[in-house]
Amino acid sequence: MRDKVSNREPSSPARQKIIEAFQALEAWSTHPPECPVRDVLDRIGDKWSSLLIIALVGGPRRFNALRKAVPDISKRMLTQTLRDLERDGLIERQVFPTKPPSVEYRLAPLGVSLLDPLGILIAWADERHGDIRIARQKFDAVAVPADKEAPSGFSPAWETV
Repeated sequence: MRDKVSNREPSSPARQKIIEAFQALEAWSTHPPECPVRDVLDRIGDKWSSLLIIALVGGPRRFNALRKAVPDISKRMLTQTLRDLERDGLIERQVFPTKPPSVEYRLAPLGVSLLDPLGILIAWADERHGDIRIARQKFDAVAVPADKEAPSGFSPAWETV
């Protein structure tokens, strides 16, 4: 139920944490590269990292098994993303002394600690994906392409906020 005075959802512990985190972020605005939220979201918020972390939930996998689990990722991008995840301590790489050498990737303890928050995001995405698609359709129906001039008096919603 919304608060009639402010038209906002009532405060919850999760919402309060977000407000506090946002206030802390304002202190990082003068040094964006040092901002922990930006730094972490750069990694886990990219197109492939979360999918690869999810693919490793069931246990260690080899490179080709990860390619099958995320079929639209290129070899080069898979290699780079795995290196980035390893560098950030989210996954571990184990090389076996075979000929040719075989390599397995698994979640590191830090990666395992990401599963609960990632699970919440996945559940939210699953629940709200239809709403997002509808919002996109509505937006696209009235949005003016960048290469066309807007009609006189037209003001996109994002400019009126």
